Amino acid sequence: MDRSTQLTVRPAPYGTSCAPPATASLRVEAARVLDANWTGGSTVPSRNLYPHQWSWDSAFIAIGLRHLSPRRAQTELETLLAAQWADGRVPHIVFNPSVPLDAYFPSPDFWRSATAGRAAGAPRTVQTSGIVQPPVHALAAWLVHRADPELSRARGFLARVYPRLAAWHRYLLHRRDLGGGGLVSVVHPWEQGMDNSPCWDAPLARITPAPARSFRRADLDHGAPEDRPTDLDYGRYVRLAADYRDAGYADGGGEFAVEDPAFNALLIASEQALARIAEELGASGAARRARADRLTTALVDRLWDPAAGMFRCRDLHAAERDGPGPGDGRRGSSPDGGRRGAGPDGGRRGAGPDDGRDVSGRSDRPGASGPTGPQRSPGTSGRPRASDPSDPQRSPGPSSALWTNGLSNPPGTDGPSGLERGPGPDGPAGVPGARGGLVPERGVSGLVPLLLPGLPREIAAALVRTLCGPHFGLGDRTRLVPSYDLLGEAFDPHRYWRGPAWFNTSWLLERGLRVHGEQESADALRAAVLQLAEATGFAEYVDPYTGEACGATGFGWTAALALDLHHELHQDLLKGAREGVSEAATGTFDRSDEGGIRR
Repeated sequence: MDRSTQLTVRPAPYGTSCAPPATASLRVEAARVLDANWTGGSTVPSRNLYPHQWSWDSAFIAIGLRHLSPRRAQTELETLLAAQWADGRVPHIVFNPSVPLDAYFPSPDFWRSATAGRAAGAPRTVQTSGIVQPPVHALAAWLVHRADPELSRARGFLARVYPRLAAWHRYLLHRRDLGGGGLVSVVHPWEQGMDNSPCWDAPLARITPAPARSFRRADLDHGAPEDRPTDLDYGRYVRLAADYRDAGYADGGGEFAVEDPAFNALLIASEQALARIAEELGASGAARRARADRLTTALVDRLWDPAAGMFRCRDLHAAERDGPGPGDGRRGSSPDGGRRGAGPDGGRRGAGPDDGRDVSGRSDRPGASGPTGPQRSPGTSGRPRASDPSDPQRSPGPSSALWTNGLSNPPGTDGPSGLERGPGPDGPAGVPGARGGLVPERGVSGLVPLLLPGLPREIAAALVRTLCGPHFGLGDRTRLVPSYDLLGEAFDPHRYWRGPAWFNTSWLLERGLRVHGEQESADALRAAVLQLAEATGFAEYVDPYTGEACGATGFGWTAALALDLHHELHQDLLKGAREGVSEAATGTFDRSDEGGIRR
């Protein structure tokens, strides 16, 4: 391990007299968490509960790591992108072959990426899942570059990751516009990242759960059942994933397709970051900025609910009778009647009929990839291929198609306009429309677009009112942003994404408040993140009322994002607060990006 990765022994570059007592030791303790979770090429979210590499976790972790070791932050992203599929998708899990199969479910032998994903170009040298997570990666890459531009340029960091990031975005824009209206759809709740949100209850109610005996949950070995998704929910997750796998990971034919505001907002933010990266590489970013503007317009047109003062999810498969219009207040119901996942007694196994299908994906099934699948070569897992198709170091196989199938272009040749319609399940390409219905649940996902500087001013103002109002109570009833409506029927302050506050969404909304000039609220939210992160041992999530730790402790993105805000706080203290957006507040968007707010 080189000196740049020995994070915990490096002293803070400021005197302790500058630091508020509540955060004086935070940097050292957060660095210890990240060091403990480091595997040599990436950082696990949690050693016990999540022992592999997760996609959006790694992006958030890289954002914090850049303040300690820019080299390791670059490696974090490079290792993830080395597992990219030839069709451009970045898988939501990259599996560590040294971890036992029963340590996490669904395990590699469930996903069978090398066999079931062959047509989509899954890599042969590493096992992954077949679904994706929110596209935070280009934003993370740009911020990591800015932490040490000299090192980044010397290593060719942006030149190597740009083609992969461009291919990733193109996959989403071309393969996942399932509603034909320009927005990206998720095909599984795990893809959106807020796995167990009540926003998924109505879309999931149509899914027949997998039989309980067909899988064994590993998460309950490390977390309290009352904090985790119920078995009924998990059975539906497994069924959706198995159906997607059995269809060869082809997009457009599944039973679950939802346009999510947070997922699309993060894509827009990353398109803006890709424009920056293109310019750093000597090309124009104009096409990507125009694409981000078009996506923002589509986001407002399709998902904004003025009556609720926030964005909603759109369930593309909802019939008219199940798809309420904006603000009508009706809630989707689930077949078990009432509140799904509302208490520990909801965790009954065996819900749903057994249709005889094996969804376990265990390696004794014909064609399954076994636990002793191909290993990554030592010393190369963190090095992406060169973007030059003639580079002799490029290895053959399906993943080499990434550079020749038209999904990845050099900087400045952004290809088609970026909102071309993929062949959605409702008809031919190029047909827009408002298919499906808005989901009436109020989840934190509907607030995340606040981070976009290009939102119309009246929409940004409405989001701030909703964030601080009775449904989320920030600064009044809650210190961190709850993941779900405090007044909602399904609210539970402890159960996974059904009410608890998460540090990554609070980080995103702190950025949004600051971008839109809400400095006092942003400062208060930053202070709460720092205080609760340290007080809870960097918990996975917390009770939004009490701050009680829930889930795992020593959680990767909690430590990393607290580090990012801690760095910002000390920059404020050292340089002094400025009018409007402070120097430190440019950590997410540059000043020139912030100038794009529409009047």
